[in-house]
Amino acid sequence: MSRLTHLNERGEANMVDVTDKAISERSARAESAVHMSAEAFELLVTGSNRKGDALSVARIAGIQAAKKTSELIPLCHPLALTKVDVEFELLPEKHCVHIFSYCRLAGRTGVEMEALTAAAVAALTVYDMCKAVDPAMEIGPTRLVEKSGGKRGHWHCDEVTHG
Repeated sequence: MSRLTHLNERGEANMVDVTDKAISERSARAESAVHMSAEAFELLVTGSNRKGDALSVARIAGIQAAKKTSELIPLCHPLALTKVDVEFELLPEKHCVHIFSYCRLAGRTGVEMEALTAAAVAALTVYDMCKAVDPAMEIGPTRLVEKSGGKRGHWHCDEVTHG
């Protein structure tokens, strides 16, 4: 039996029916990173970027993206998120911005895709805001770090990367 749950009886991609699943508290954390040149990092940190405060814009973009995940990723359920948070850790020795996202709700399905989308879109926004200085920036890795709730309970990645 396939562990993929987005297949209907005919083996076609389909939105999973979660009607009979119990409502529970669910949360997820994801991370991403943007690696850039020393010049781009300095402009970002000092707020001298000509496009403005890249981290504030990236935080809002990540939050908005989490709320619109079902419009971006096929077969994702539209969710009424009760919490979305996007935070940044600046790593000057690596010229890297490490991005952390957190999503929470009480519902019938998890929020892993929303947390991943928030982290990825925040990273893309940092790239967009800084690309004039460094178009060769690298994004990633982007990954799920932790999830809780639902039938499978709590899961945590063994180690967190830092850029």
